[in-house]
Amino acid sequence: MRIALSLLPVVALLGGCATAPKPLAGEFAALTPAESAASARSGDRVRWGGEIIKVEPHADSTCFEVLSRDLDASARPLRRDRSDGRFIACRAGFYDPEVFVRGRDITVVGSVTGSEKGRVGEFDYTYARVAADAIYLWPKRPLVVEQRNFWGPDPFWGPGFGPYWGGGYWGQPPIIIVKPRPDPKP
Repeated sequence: MRIALSLLPVVALLGGCATAPKPLAGEFAALTPAESAASARSGDRVRWGGEIIKVEPHADSTCFEVLSRDLDASARPLRRDRSDGRFIACRAGFYDPEVFVRGRDITVVGSVTGSEKGRVGEFDYTYARVAADAIYLWPKRPLVVEQRNFWGPDPFWGPGFGPYWGGGYWGQPPIIIVKPRPDPKP
């Protein structure tokens, strides 16, 4: 009993880390953009996200072309090579294309209003279309810089200790790796 009570705050804390931001919370249809475009369904309430491809402001609304990605527990798009198709989400108001730039992560909540024909290069494409109630632009993912020695630690002198305490006096120069940091935990 005592152990269970002591674990309760830990479980509550960990459960709170995997929640979606308030504008993205709710219950949604288990429908992908590709399925929606193929079936021409409309009226379903969805939460889709992905990578911004293009932003087009109009007189009274702004439309986003998005490459759909799977969402994590907090509703942020995952960075994977897999996609569930493309969709177009439109919302009333002006969203600046210099803020909502190509490549940024976005999550949309709204109702499917049907599909729209378009082109991706020379390919005729059918987009699912969403009337968005919420547009959530995620913060940029920070970059991680790692420095690795090509040969690894020196077995004779130990890691970081070369014959002149500089480490790596003999051998290749270090390799610098710049990669996106994994999804931050909310």
